[in-house]
Amino acid sequence: MSQSSTLAIRVAQSGDPSVLQPATFALPPLAADAVRICQHAIGVNFVDVYQRNGFYPVPLPAVLGVEGAGVIEAVGSAVTAFHVGQRVAWAGASIGGYTSVLDLPAERAIALSDAVATDAAGGSLLRGITVYMLLQQVWPLKPGQTVLVHGAAGGLGLMLIQWAKALGARVIGTVSGPDKAALAYARGLDRAVDYRQEDFVAAVLDATDAAGADLVIDGIGGETLLRSIAAARPGGMVASIGWVSGAGVPAEAGDIAAARGVALTRPSVLGFMADAQQYRAGAQATLERLAAGLVIDIADHLPLAQASEAHRRLEAGEVRGALLLQP
Repeated sequence: MSQSSTLAIRVAQSGDPSVLQPATFALPPLAADAVRICQHAIGVNFVDVYQRNGFYPVPLPAVLGVEGAGVIEAVGSAVTAFHVGQRVAWAGASIGGYTSVLDLPAERAIALSDAVATDAAGGSLLRGITVYMLLQQVWPLKPGQTVLVHGAAGGLGLMLIQWAKALGARVIGTVSGPDKAALAYARGLDRAVDYRQEDFVAAVLDATDAAGADLVIDGIGGETLLRSIAAARPGGMVASIGWVSGAGVPAEAGDIAAARGVALTRPSVLGFMADAQQYRAGAQATLERLAAGLVIDIADHLPLAQASEAHRRLEAGEVRGALLLQP
């Protein structure tokens, strides 16, 4: 029987993790073109942090959360492609996934095969689509090319390493400490650079005979982004995909990139996924990689009501792999 209410984590105002507060809401009648999902794994991502702190403004009050996975407990009257008891995953902007029960447009649901675990799907679909966008659409990666990945031991970094290696690339990654380096090496990283001890630009130039990386994926922003441009080869690309530093994209970044002959791009996975065809292509590519053995390292499972602690850990750089909330 379908549930009548849901536990949700609500944000009434922008701020630090303490603004994430649990609340119980009555569920409306299920729309004809929707499925109702009992959630088992909800991914926590930096986009959630940016929406919570106001860096990415969203209408408030809001329920955050852009990816998850669970089991369908009810289907709308017009839905024919899914059935009760089926496992599905989902990702997308402004869906409001920090909930125990989620009503989702059926077109956003992605069926899971027996070869893909629910936790793996719930903690990887957004990142997988991001990797697909970066390595197969924004910069179609070729065998023998070199990729520099910042935050190589994070959830996205570990996926990037494995996917890039499967495409025949060499991967250099920045990390903070030997434990994170060990995890990244276990997933196929060719060269770890502890940015607290070593200049990553010099390390990249040394590893590439002074040529520079073909592709640099930078989720840090600020001064690091300027250094990322210096680490890229002329004719290469720097993809700026986040601002963990809080500093954003420096005003001079475009001019510096142009002077070096480096393409600087700011692709948005949420924008990419807004196109239904691109969303499903990225999702299916991710599931194929998972079924083929791509490993999703689960950093931890936290109760949904502890979403604020999950955000604190993510912002503090304490997370190695994917962090999941469980209702």
